[in-house]
Amino acid sequence: MRNLSSWDLFCRVVDNYGDIGVCWRLARQLAQEHGHAVRLWVDDLHAFERLCPAVDTAAAAQRVSGVDIRHWGNDASTAALLAADAHAAPHDVVVEAFACDIPEPMLQRMADAARQGAAPVWINLEYLSAEDWVAAHHAMQSPHPRLPLVKHFFFPGMTQGTGGVLRESQLGAQRAAFEASPAAHRSLWHRLGVDDLMQRAPDALRVSLFAYANPALPSLVTQWAASARPVICLVPEGLAATQIAELLGEAAPRAGARWTRGHLSVAVMPFLPQEHYDALLWACDVNFVRGEDSFVRAQWALRPFVWHIYPQSDDAHLAKLDAFLAHYAPALPQAAAEALVAFWHAWNAQPTSLDWPAFAAALAPLRDRAATWEYTLLRLGDLAANLVAFCEKQVK
Repeated sequence: MRNLSSWDLFCRVVDNYGDIGVCWRLARQLAQEHGHAVRLWVDDLHAFERLCPAVDTAAAAQRVSGVDIRHWGNDASTAALLAADAHAAPHDVVVEAFACDIPEPMLQRMADAARQGAAPVWINLEYLSAEDWVAAHHAMQSPHPRLPLVKHFFFPGMTQGTGGVLRESQLGAQRAAFEASPAAHRSLWHRLGVDDLMQRAPDALRVSLFAYANPALPSLVTQWAASARPVICLVPEGLAATQIAELLGEAAPRAGARWTRGHLSVAVMPFLPQEHYDALLWACDVNFVRGEDSFVRAQWALRPFVWHIYPQSDDAHLAKLDAFLAHYAPALPQAAAEALVAFWHAWNAQPTSLDWPAFAAALAPLRDRAATWEYTLLRLGDLAANLVAFCEKQVK
């Protein structure tokens, strides 16, 4: 049995932050919790820097938080980086995240290693889905048509027979410590520049909003402004903040901007590093999230949440949305389940039917459901540990 202790992880940024968000969490967890060497190849360092300000966008090679980071450019630059690297060979495991395709120079070196009897374990880390077919395809193999290599498909998931989702070992303890600390809450609000807003409206509903541009957002803003309970919306610089500014006739948003309409107060935040974003999710009453990484973090936050799934031209994303709801909603009381499903459908595909009051009326049972759902995910184990175990099994 070979000892697997090093990883090459390739990431192309498609969804701005979801792809690199997942890869950066996985890379850090492999390095920090499993003690493995990790080399993370990323094509868009500017998107990466938004999640991790320590990243130098001008550096072709760097090391951050115990992870070696390489700027993934064309094949020539990849070959040059490999040749100059202290470890010029492929690592024990090579992961292509979300079918991004391993660059040819790395693929050829993987084949050379295979011919010498030390083929790297080749993983295609797939997108997260709760669809029924996922378990049947998890761990399937695909031999390369030309080279002596075999690709293994590893599916994150929320049901038995899948790879689970990412969760750091100390996440639950960190969340509990934050929730028990008024000082930690005050520190967060101060860091975001909204401590005065929270003090003036301590009973307001705190909502974080991370979304793509959305045709349902005008209706939501209008309903929030008319809400019986005041709403404080915390939105990062980006698409949703720009859309809200246009709706309200305000200037292009910058971090620190504040707008008020009726019972709605909007505060524009800087884009947050991952560890600060977790704290925001814990501190809010409702979290609007998008893509994959924030979707998973919202589930670990144990708060009601609304998912804006990455839209696909053939509407395949709606099947994924319904697959998750089919697992999540049935445990709710009927009225709350109906409100959840209707609101998520409106947010993703049916903007004219958006009903915030009905969703807000279901927040108590939705919070209870968030707590019970955690046990469903915990039973699957965490994705990083499951992936390590799977790879070790391939070389026994």
